[in-house]
Amino acid sequence: MDSPQTRKAGLNLPTGMSETSLRLESFSGSFRAISNLSSPSKSSTCSDRFIPCRSSSRLHTFGLNDKASPVKEGGNEAYARLLKSELFGSDFGSFSPAGGGGGVPSPLSPSKNMLRFKTDHSAPNSPYSPSILRNDSGFSNESLTPPKPPRKVPKTPHKVLDAPSLQDDFYLNLVDWSSQNVLAVGLGTCVYLWSASNSKVTKLCDLGPNDGVCSVQWTKEGSYLSIGTNLGRVQVWDGTQCKRVRTMGGHQTRTGVLAWNSRILASGSRDRNILQHDLRVSNDCISKLVGHKSEVCGLKWSTDDRELASGGNDNQLLVWNQHSQQPALRLTEHTAAVKAIAWSPHQSGLLVSGGGTADRCIRFWNTTNGHQLNSIDTGSQVCNLAWSKNVNEIVSTHGYSQNQIMVWKYPSMGKVATLTGHSMRVLYLAMSPDGQTIVTGAGDETLRFWNVFPSVKTHTPVKDTGLWSLGRTQIR
Repeated sequence: MDSPQTRKAGLNLPTGMSETSLRLESFSGSFRAISNLSSPSKSSTCSDRFIPCRSSSRLHTFGLNDKASPVKEGGNEAYARLLKSELFGSDFGSFSPAGGGGGVPSPLSPSKNMLRFKTDHSAPNSPYSPSILRNDSGFSNESLTPPKPPRKVPKTPHKVLDAPSLQDDFYLNLVDWSSQNVLAVGLGTCVYLWSASNSKVTKLCDLGPNDGVCSVQWTKEGSYLSIGTNLGRVQVWDGTQCKRVRTMGGHQTRTGVLAWNSRILASGSRDRNILQHDLRVSNDCISKLVGHKSEVCGLKWSTDDRELASGGNDNQLLVWNQHSQQPALRLTEHTAAVKAIAWSPHQSGLLVSGGGTADRCIRFWNTTNGHQLNSIDTGSQVCNLAWSKNVNEIVSTHGYSQNQIMVWKYPSMGKVATLTGHSMRVLYLAMSPDGQTIVTGAGDETLRFWNVFPSVKTHTPVKDTGLWSLGRTQIR
């Protein structure tokens, strides 16, 4: 039993221990008193120490970092940093190997908020973050946007026309589509018109046994058609009345390429010259542009009619302005004939050109300063180029050795589609007035119609109608 003296002091001491054995220890001249050891006060709500239960605590929300484990040899440190950043927050997302150490990661700088309480972003029913690339990991919101599905382009033509006697000649331009939806095709010595609205075929002219059709080109209004002949003449026909309006000379040999702007018709020939014709004057030509050293096979006016680009079998691409008889630019990077030329309808001064079999490249030019912007090796002879007016995309047709049609996004030059079907070089290309359909021609004597571009409003491929029913008919 406890002695009365012990009970009086109010202390419960173990047996054999006297109150005199308890003493106060001093620290630096001050005393630390311990009172009320016998029973804690009922009014006290906090104790001096608290030991949590680790199994029920979420210590990671306090930003406490456990001792880092050694990094395994060959481990993915970048993935580990990203994962730690997602699990513990950005304070622990950046580590660097300890100097001279064995690869143990250490913080780049001590955090000023090491014990700051952090909000738990995890959902109650899931231990995982909703996104491995959420905003607080340093990535932009653009990465959260799902990528657009690629636009689907039909892989087969929706119509095929037989075109007997369509020549397999790289330097000729025998197909053009007018703004009034009429297709002109040069077959041998004749020119045929095919109406896309009712599939009606009309024979426009026959040049006779001593001549042949080398090029066709509609005016921008689509009412007049110019024809370049094998004898070097240029004829102009009224397409609605099937009546010849005028014949102009000036070239010494075949006229293989034609190009209209609003008022001027430019013609290129094997005689290496470019002639400019104006139907409002009586002279056959108003100017001659001399600059190529071999046959002129490519001609295109810019969309504002201020510049004329010409390509030749001398591997040169020349750019002429309205008021000069000398080329403003002489671009010589191509290593083969330049037939394929197109101006961007979306950006002023942007020109694209394609080289023949020995070059195979599509090159982009800034005609303001003459700089080459980009070059893409297509792997095949580039026969034609056309820039979509509905979207910023380009279509190219090819010869040796793939004989394919390719659709590209600009400026990334990612491939949208690759179309095959022709058995010979795809030498001819024209685009419908609505900008959605292209027609291609080849030495296999077929014309094939493809839906490759979306419309301006809906940005979806055009649908086939009864007039475009899949089938094979003749154009003459």
